[in-house]
Amino acid sequence: MEPSNTDQLQPLPDHNQSLVARTLHEWKQLAVLGAPILIAQLAQMANGVIDTVMAGHASAEDLAGVAIGASLWVPVLLFFAGVLGALQPSISGHRGAGELQKIMPTTWQGIYIALAGMVVMILLLINTQPVLTILQLDATTAVIADGYLDAFAWGVPALLLLTALRGLTDGLGHTRVIMVFSLVSTVLNLPLNYIFIYGFDFIVFQLPAMGGVGCGWATSISNWTATIALLVYLNRSNTYKSFHLIGDWVAPARAEIASLLKLGLPIGFTMFIEVSMFCMIALFLAPLGATTVAGHQIVLNVTSVLFMLPLSLGMALTLRISFLVGAADHDEARLLARSSLLLAVGISCINAPILFVGREWLAGLYTSDLNVQQIATKLFMLAALFQIVDVIQVTMINVQRGYKDTKLPMLIMLLSFWGICLPLGYVLTFKHWLTAPLGAPGFWMALIAGLTCAALLLTVRMFRFRPVGFAAC
Repeated sequence: MEPSNTDQLQPLPDHNQSLVARTLHEWKQLAVLGAPILIAQLAQMANGVIDTVMAGHASAEDLAGVAIGASLWVPVLLFFAGVLGALQPSISGHRGAGELQKIMPTTWQGIYIALAGMVVMILLLINTQPVLTILQLDATTAVIADGYLDAFAWGVPALLLLTALRGLTDGLGHTRVIMVFSLVSTVLNLPLNYIFIYGFDFIVFQLPAMGGVGCGWATSISNWTATIALLVYLNRSNTYKSFHLIGDWVAPARAEIASLLKLGLPIGFTMFIEVSMFCMIALFLAPLGATTVAGHQIVLNVTSVLFMLPLSLGMALTLRISFLVGAADHDEARLLARSSLLLAVGISCINAPILFVGREWLAGLYTSDLNVQQIATKLFMLAALFQIVDVIQVTMINVQRGYKDTKLPMLIMLLSFWGICLPLGYVLTFKHWLTAPLGAPGFWMALIAGLTCAALLLTVRMFRFRPVGFAAC
């Protein structure tokens, strides 16, 4: 599978064209870059769905163990994925500037960061017993969660190496590459889950049923398979003949690693802030009962799927804007940054009606429990409003990542999520301070308030401030 010309960041546009023609040209580039990213993101989400469904068919304890384990590794992984997210705009910027000789050295510094992240993440995942004790799980669920994390930890090196190599392929505009290998991982995960969860008996070969722990082994093996396949592809591909991991090896460079961390750490912390907020909301809602939590989780799951479209658009924006900035085409970058706001509003006008009009059907699709359906239906109405500001904020923050502007956006998200959303949500949900306790809708109202703040501040940041080192947006 060789990337075609349409997979790559396209040449600079003709500035003699009208603004409308240039805008449409840039939107076409976003579609070329973003469509494979969307498929890759959905494939990665499918792995979680497969684990949940198949573990749930094993037993309730297995499902709970896998769910608890995933809630512990997902925030950690997203943090390191965010840190390594500095590679895409850096490599894309090098390509835009025609500095191809800097691409592999930058890639290697990212790999060194991934190696350090592997050590930290593995140590965290194999030492979660104190956390599981604090959660006061029943003995069976705790054993399953601990075994699942121990098995999952074996695949962490492959997962972070794949993430670092994605910085190379996406940075070069070849977003179809990771799409293909993400699909490989998902396709493998299904039969491997079946074998490890339920056991396998074929002539003389016998593998005992592992239940939820088997999900961890299946995920690790599928991650290693996809990563090894990617390494083989990069070594044999004609497109990557000029980019050799071994031939272009460089030693760790403190200055460049520091530069990548300066860009990537705020991205990592931003992603951690967001995902940890949703984890905290689930914990806060637990005292309201299983019915409330179930309704909340249904709405959160649906909105997470819809979120993949604006997220993929945002990741494509980061790539394209960093390319244009590297090529010193600041006018085109500014045009794309501003026109992306129209795209964000357009996507929200698609997502919001889906949630509002289809709220009863969506709730019934997930559960036959009428009480859960009632709660989910109410929350879907709020989630429709939530979509508008959520799409705008993720678009704006990715625009600024394309400009390598990550520190202040991180602080904006910290203020919006932890300074506004969580405390306001707690008050609206449980206290009489502002109104009668609202229950679960209180947190979704707070989400709207917090993300409105983020969307406004990030949009003002784009229009009014000068990102460090680049022309004003």
